Amino acid sequence: MKIENFRPVYTASALKTLEIELQALKTLKGVLQTQRFGHSLDMAINAMVQTKGRVIVSGMGKSGHIGRKIAATLRSTGTSSVFLHPGEASHGDLGVITQGDVVLAITWSGETAELRDIFDYCHRLGSKLIVATANPESTAARAADICLELPQVREACPNDLAPTSSTTLQLVLGDVLAVALIEARGFTPSDFRVFHPGGRLGAQLATVAHVMGTGSAIPKVTRHATLSGATLEMSRKRYGATAVVDDAERLIGVFTDGDLRRCIAVHDLNDAIGLHMSPNPVTVSPDTLCSDALRILNENAVSVLFVIEGERLVGVVHMHDIVRAGIA
Repeated sequence: MKIENFRPVYTASALKTLEIELQALKTLKGVLQTQRFGHSLDMAINAMVQTKGRVIVSGMGKSGHIGRKIAATLRSTGTSSVFLHPGEASHGDLGVITQGDVVLAITWSGETAELRDIFDYCHRLGSKLIVATANPESTAARAADICLELPQVREACPNDLAPTSSTTLQLVLGDVLAVALIEARGFTPSDFRVFHPGGRLGAQLATVAHVMGTGSAIPKVTRHATLSGATLEMSRKRYGATAVVDDAERLIGVFTDGDLRRCIAVHDLNDAIGLHMSPNPVTVSPDTLCSDALRILNENAVSVLFVIEGERLVGVVHMHDIVRAGIA
């Protein structure tokens, strides 16, 4: 079908769904700003921060699917967490919960029968129970040590039945908890990479230290070297440049293929390299993200960066090293 002849049929339905769920989020934002909810939220986050165990997330049906995602987000951001299926819990998996764990139970109605064995077990064991529900008078809310009372909202489903707006609020609440825990623990990009070593995300979180050449791989000459000596050193290494260092291994300049081409026809090869090097080269530290190093390379129109720790030369990284790591 040609695009000019296409008449969208369901756009109005899509926009209506978005509008209903956006309104639900606005309602949640209003609730979050109340003293009552804020106090409960602070208590829940403090319980998760202070626990010496894990955060056990549980929920049934669609709430269970959201619970799995919340547990996965917590795990990937430094909070040890597992999902416990309520049905399996009643048939042997209650042992997943250990003393010192915090349990987060998600139930919109607050009357999910499958969760009751988990509630009873938490009380016997002394594990902190946090419940997220839209029914503050429910069995789950009464069982909770901390109740996160979600607002009643209209479902986007035209029959106001299928969990849509409600699961959106549950998902956002999970993100609220996860992000607060990231901030409370000072979780850094380096920490994040520990849990995401693979794929493009892991590559974007790699630092220069992971890809740089070190030791004998670094092309370098002292400031006493000649133009000829610097050219030989540059030719022996693969970077198309050589560092120039002082007697204390501090970087004082760089000599590149481009510098060589500009001076080879008009200068004596016995000239001191200091006459032809480029002073004040662009440098990075070992903990610079590779993505930032690539940006620096592009902004300065260079292909090589020398790596400095303190004042000393410790490495060298070529644009090709970063590309091979999967950044570009």
